Amino acid sequence: MEILEKLNSLSDKVKQQASLIQTEEATKSAFVMPFINQILGYDVFDPLEVIPEFICDVGTKKGEKIDYAIIKSNEIQILIECKKIGELLNVNHASQLFRYFHVTSARISILTNGQVYKFLQTLMLQIKWMKNPS
Repeated sequence: MEILEKLNSLSDKVKQQASLIQTEEATKSAFVMPFINQILGYDVFDPLEVIPEFICDVGTKKGEKIDYAIIKSNEIQILIECKKIGELLNVNHASQLFRYFHVTSARISILTNGQVYKFLQTLMLQIKWMKNPS
């Protein structure tokens, strides 16, 4: 199945079942885990690929958890933060993800409520200092 067909299929599922979903956990099970598996192509049941409730301690804040960390080649590639279906995704949720960029190797994160997926990226910029030419 092509990616567009997979996306359309998942979209149809969300439309049909959204009214039945009442919690963040149900949102993750019904919509986000299928997205990770069917669209992104990761095995959600393999802890070498997907780590649920990944701890992202930031500074003095201990026990901070991200809903999913996706691993490839033993490095965290993608962070996913989930909210309950229908919940508005706001800048506070995004700023939480950007804090996690500093404590992981991930450069892509996804903020989702199962209906809307917002992709965030941080770029590693390398700055070279040049001597002032005389």
